[in-house]
Amino acid sequence: MTNLKDIDFYFITDSRLTKKGIIKDVKSAIDAGVKIIQYREKDKSTKEMISEAAKIKDICKEKAIFLINDRVDVALSVNADGVHLGSEDIPYNMARILLGHDKIIGLTVHNIEEAIYAETIGANYVGASPIFKTTTKLDAGKAAGLKLIKDIKKKIDIPIVAISGIDLYNIKDVIEAGADSAVAISAVVTKDDVTKECEKFINMIKKLKRIR
Repeated sequence: MTNLKDIDFYFITDSRLTKKGIIKDVKSAIDAGVKIIQYREKDKSTKEMISEAAKIKDICKEKAIFLINDRVDVALSVNADGVHLGSEDIPYNMARILLGHDKIIGLTVHNIEEAIYAETIGANYVGASPIFKTTTKLDAGKAAGLKLIKDIKKKIDIPIVAISGIDLYNIKDVIEAGADSAVAISAVVTKDDVTKECEKFINMIKKLKRIR
């Protein structure tokens, strides 16, 4: 499995923002060389989610890590590579018991204390959020800025994924601040050529990580 520290662009689906549908978006992201895909869905039934997740799992097979946002039950149903959990989701220890130690579990963190705790309990990576103001996730909270990444980087060794409000104009600052990977949703899935936009982020992140 790909080392999480080597991952550059972290792709998250969004059925509300997509122009061509999330399945096509995932195929485009994989074609661009994306190495991690997260399926995030808030508006569909469990049955629909399992059906979509199964299709995405097949697309990602041997090409990208496939994670499910929030839903451990959906992850188990399709044998995903793991989950990403927020502060209001199933507790980490319960998710770990259900998924086992071979699966990836990432945790959203909003401050240094949460990041340290996430590493202590065994999380595979943290999603630092929200870095910038975003309209993609309505409950994201007040933007913390680049300082959050810099502060967390000093305290933990597991990978840091920067989340919220990231685009091609601020990605340089995000990676220079210490993020190992970054999420950009609206900056990618609202465009006509998702593959091309993903490639832009991948190339920029790889270049910035080499020289920092």
